[in-house]
Amino acid sequence: MKYHNSTQDNNSTSAADFIKFVNNSPSPFHAVEEAIIRLKEAKYEEIKECVSWRGKLKKEGKYYFTRNRSTIVAFAIGGKYEPGNGFSMAGAHTDSPCLKVKPISKKVKEGYLQVGVEPYGGGLWHTWFDRDLSVAGRVMVETEKNKFEHKLVKVERPILRIPTLAIHLDRDVREGFKFNNEVHLTPLIATVSNKLAENNEKHHPALLDILAQELKCKVNEIHDFELCLYDTQPSTIGGAYEEFIFSARLDNLMMSYALLIGLINSTKNISESLCDDSNIRLITLFDNEEIGSTTAHGANSLLLETTLRRICSAFAEPGYDTIFEETIHKSFMISADMAHAVHPNYCEKHEENHRPQMNQGVVIKTNANQRYATTSVTSLILRQVAKKYKVPLQDFVVRNDSPCGSTIGPMISANLGLRTLDIGNPQLSMHSIRETAGTKDVDHAIKLIKAFFEDFAEIDRNITVD
Repeated sequence: MKYHNSTQDNNSTSAADFIKFVNNSPSPFHAVEEAIIRLKEAKYEEIKECVSWRGKLKKEGKYYFTRNRSTIVAFAIGGKYEPGNGFSMAGAHTDSPCLKVKPISKKVKEGYLQVGVEPYGGGLWHTWFDRDLSVAGRVMVETEKNKFEHKLVKVERPILRIPTLAIHLDRDVREGFKFNNEVHLTPLIATVSNKLAENNEKHHPALLDILAQELKCKVNEIHDFELCLYDTQPSTIGGAYEEFIFSARLDNLMMSYALLIGLINSTKNISESLCDDSNIRLITLFDNEEIGSTTAHGANSLLLETTLRRICSAFAEPGYDTIFEETIHKSFMISADMAHAVHPNYCEKHEENHRPQMNQGVVIKTNANQRYATTSVTSLILRQVAKKYKVPLQDFVVRNDSPCGSTIGPMISANLGLRTLDIGNPQLSMHSIRETAGTKDVDHAIKLIKAFFEDFAEIDRNITVD
């Protein structure tokens, strides 16, 4: 008999839609495309960084732009916004640890065709062995003579596999699975007996032919690409009571999705809350967080600062030279990146008073050494939002004898002098090819972000820090 739980049903719509989002987003380029689809449905208008915004932005207007097609910024302007008012902001990232196809990937060894790959980020690479893998990303295609277009590709059938060595040939594997990332983390794509007659100096014709079929173009029209390997097993809802999401890329597409839907829900049909808002609501989903964010489209670039300056300038009168500085001190950033749920088999790895559980609420992440940007002031603001809308919160602090990861929060806070805090939904198996999170927490995060956008300006007026 199927288990029925009315509370679970209330959260199933958000979780099911997130499953669609993550299944359609095997690369940062696809995640941005999925965000664009939802923003367009919500009547957000695309603007370009390469043109002037003066005269184009209006109160109650909703806009978005992309950079590198792997980072996206979306914002909505409050109906009562005046130059010098603040920004209510939230940021996440679109990238996840993965294997990427090398610029010259062609390898032939012992009768096999192999594809050279490079680890991206700090993945649990042992989880990539014996999985049904394929490729997704962007391809630069020549559509006319000397004219090129960015095209998305997602090969849905498994074409690659990284096989483990049989235990009969390595009895020591029981004591620990050790491998070399360059030698042993190389996937198979075919056998030499099936090699196509066509030749290419950089990549196997087998790979190029599959890409050409997917893109409905000729092989010689493919000039370059950025391809991620991904697990073809779809994300799904699981567990005896359907409490869990089993998925790749929960870190950090779950928080990217929550920010996106939270913003959209707070601005639906030019909602009353947006008409009455004196702030600008903004989300930014950056690429390259997993490798330090120091790229033209990462959080450690000038992307966010220049965006805020341009929006301010679009409304400022000539000679209003301090508008940006005034704005920053009235603004707030939520850095949203997944958090560590307590692991029942390794509970000793968690600080005894800070053990977040799945489906029990969004986690506020704090670190005395500022690996997270949370302060007492910034956490107070979020707690006031959560209290009003009855969104459960949890706290996380890493053990004193354990290293602490970081997020985009500290770098944004430092670069802009901006009030920031770090949050995330709790999950298990972070950076594995297959991660686990709670279904209810999708809705928890969406509600929290929506409430933040709607209420931050009012709550902030009641907090004095001088």
